[in-house]
Amino acid sequence: MSSTAIPAALQPVGCVGLGIMGAPMTRNLLAAGSEVHVWARRPEQARALAAEGATVHENFADLLERVRVLVLNVSDTPDVAALMEGPGGVLDRGRPGLIVIDHSTIEPVRSRELAMAAAGHDMVFIDAPVSGGEPGARAGTLSLMIGGPAEAVDRVRPLLEAVGSTLTHVGDSGAGQVAKACNQLVVGETLAAIGEAFALAEGQGVDPARIREALLGGFAGSRILEVHGQRLLDNDFTPGFQLGLYQKDTAIVAELARRTGLELDGVRRIVDAVNAACADGRGEADVSLLARYSARGVPR
Repeated sequence: MSSTAIPAALQPVGCVGLGIMGAPMTRNLLAAGSEVHVWARRPEQARALAAEGATVHENFADLLERVRVLVLNVSDTPDVAALMEGPGGVLDRGRPGLIVIDHSTIEPVRSRELAMAAAGHDMVFIDAPVSGGEPGARAGTLSLMIGGPAEAVDRVRPLLEAVGSTLTHVGDSGAGQVAKACNQLVVGETLAAIGEAFALAEGQGVDPARIREALLGGFAGSRILEVHGQRLLDNDFTPGFQLGLYQKDTAIVAELARRTGLELDGVRRIVDAVNAACADGRGEADVSLLARYSARGVPR
């Protein structure tokens, strides 16, 4: 987390979406010295942050009238679209000059459309999806993949540095969401490869734990093998990032590939594995469970 002071020109900051990622990210903004205003569909989420210094609003429109920057951390594309375009939403009630930072993972095409709509109202919409899960959100060490006008991104950098340690301005509006789709593709295919490697080891009577140890010392080593490989060995699927949310992300990846005219076999395999896990009622399990479903014949 950055120790850079938050400029007065970026305050107050409004935060909407106070769940597993949004709440700790909001706490990091408070810790960085931001004047934070919050609103939540579930009032208890907002009240929990009030005790830590946030100002709670009873409705979204009231919050919009107060803030210079709005930070979104919601679940899906329709949620972001409703907050932006719905009655009493950003385009309806936001002040000219408002900057919206969307940390949600949504469809890149809709992100571009929302950015164009915001620009038509003298506002800026920045897509800045994150990677790093709940631990990164708590520690303020998330990786942010950012799309939007360079000048606006530079202006809000102190806020971004309060929640993340790796900030990459990928390109114009929507580019951050494309980067997040690529991230989720690599995560899924890596998990699938780990699941198959462990299955291959077990099939040959070799301890997967020793295989993981050996691979971590070479080119096959990765953070995913380190963290999620251990989860697999421990049979611990306590959610850091739920498979149900990842199912939404894989649908975005598949649609992006379709729009691009690409036939990606790995994407189809991941989508099938995630859908099978969710059909088995495992949607609330950690995403690492995907590795079990990618290797046929392996006990789940």
